[in-house]
Amino acid sequence: MTNTTLTAGAAVLALLAAGCGTGTTPSAASAPPARTTTAHTTAPHTTTAQTTAPSAADTGRATAAGAASARYGAAARTTAARTTATRTSAAPQRCRTTGLRARVGRQDPGAGNRYAPLVLTNTSGKTCWVYGFVGLVLIDGRGDVLRTRTRRESVTPRRVTLRPGASAHARLHWTVVPSGHETRCPASARLMIIPPDEVAHLEVPFSATVCDDGRIDARPMAPGAGL
Repeated sequence: MTNTTLTAGAAVLALLAAGCGTGTTPSAASAPPARTTTAHTTAPHTTTAQTTAPSAADTGRATAAGAASARYGAAARTTAARTTATRTSAAPQRCRTTGLRARVGRQDPGAGNRYAPLVLTNTSGKTCWVYGFVGLVLIDGRGDVLRTRTRRESVTPRRVTLRPGASAHARLHWTVVPSGHETRCPASARLMIIPPDEVAHLEVPFSATVCDDGRIDARPMAPGAGL
């Protein structure tokens, strides 16, 4: 063999030994490229509220509805106010002394007792009502006040509504028989009447002899002019 052939064989053996031996680091050319791992970062998902601008039609409907609601509310308030005012003005008030006329009806005698209706008539132009008991004061022929004791009977009062011209009455009862220390009973000529819940009074003729220290039993006002 020639020297050239030997030299080529030696070179091949040297290369094989370098590629297959243990503990030998391969060359950079034959090593695979280093794998670089990059951490994957995920950006947080942000939810954004989607705002949709109302259309012109929606805005118009809302405006119209609001205006209608305002008109309805104003109309309802006006109607309620008118209704309240009508009810208030239409509701009858208590009868006043200035709108009443008084009289004492026919006396009904019986065994030393006397009964008579005290009648109040509505002379005003409006409906009114009376409720409860009258106040009474006896007056003699000289204009002097006589001892008077008005006793309310145990009868439950009720409201009596009087249209113009209508009447209500209270039944009066007294005795003409002297009692106790009495030897004679004073005679009255007139009767002062104070309508229920009023201060002003009315006076009517009333010729009677009232005994038992001027005691008159009175019932509350009742409908009508008779007992």
